[in-house]
Amino acid sequence: MKTNKYRMRLLLLGLGFFLATSIYGCFGNTDSATPETTHSPEEKSKKTTAVYHDFEDILVPMELKINKDRTVVVSTPGYRSGILALKGRVDSTSLFNFFSNNMVKDNWNVVSKIKSPGTTIMVFAKTSRCAVITIRDSQVYTYVEIGVAPTMGNTGQEMTQTELSE
Repeated sequence: MKTNKYRMRLLLLGLGFFLATSIYGCFGNTDSATPETTHSPEEKSKKTTAVYHDFEDILVPMELKINKDRTVVVSTPGYRSGILALKGRVDSTSLFNFFSNNMVKDNWNVVSKIKSPGTTIMVFAKTSRCAVITIRDSQVYTYVEIGVAPTMGNTGQEMTQTELSE
């Protein structure tokens, strides 16, 4: 009987803590609040929502933060390759759509896309290099790895559509 009351109290205490932190998160820190300025619809649409990090032709949503412990990018004169590791609280489907649209806009050719319940792999190619974007879901974060490397056997040559589909 006492254990049931004890469990009930713990449950209520945990629920109370959850509600208190949720409410605080909704209101945020109002101690240093500054008055908001009104912006025209044109100014709102110009807000930056994505950036180019280490690769000048791969756009990345700003919600994704670089994981420096897992990132290795090698720069040589005029060329960069490596793996850019990122994480953020972003829906994996919206990331899939974001990369599908923006890679094509940055003149990448789609080679393949593989979607499974927990992982998505997207492969793109350009004249002398390829990019592999892996999106993995976890309970808290979504992890993204962008790997860029030179293509083998086609150095300096344009890849034809036949080569891309092989």
